[in-house]
Amino acid sequence: MDPKTQTELEAATFRALVHHLMEARPDVQNIDLMNMAGFCRNCLSRWYQEAAEARGIPMTKDQAREIVYGMPYPDWVAQNQTQADAAKKAAFDVAFQQNVTKA
Repeated sequence: MDPKTQTELEAATFRALVHHLMEARPDVQNIDLMNMAGFCRNCLSRWYQEAAEARGIPMTKDQAREIVYGMPYPDWVAQNQTQADAAKKAAFDVAFQQNVTKA
């Protein structure tokens, strides 16, 4: 497979993942994603922002989040986010430390 086709397929896959999280499964909480998979929508938006900045494209955290969430982040939180219990919050602290915090 040539590099251009590979990039196009990777981009299509990313779009499908974002669509799935936005449209099909907005009920899946970020804390559950982080606790089970080690990443969440916020990670996707951070990776998007980092990729843009690596190419010299300025992008704010809020701009990247709007791309991944399909709406302003506070709107998504108001519409979809639920309160996490203490056990989920404790598991999140571990998952965040293992997967997000840089040494």
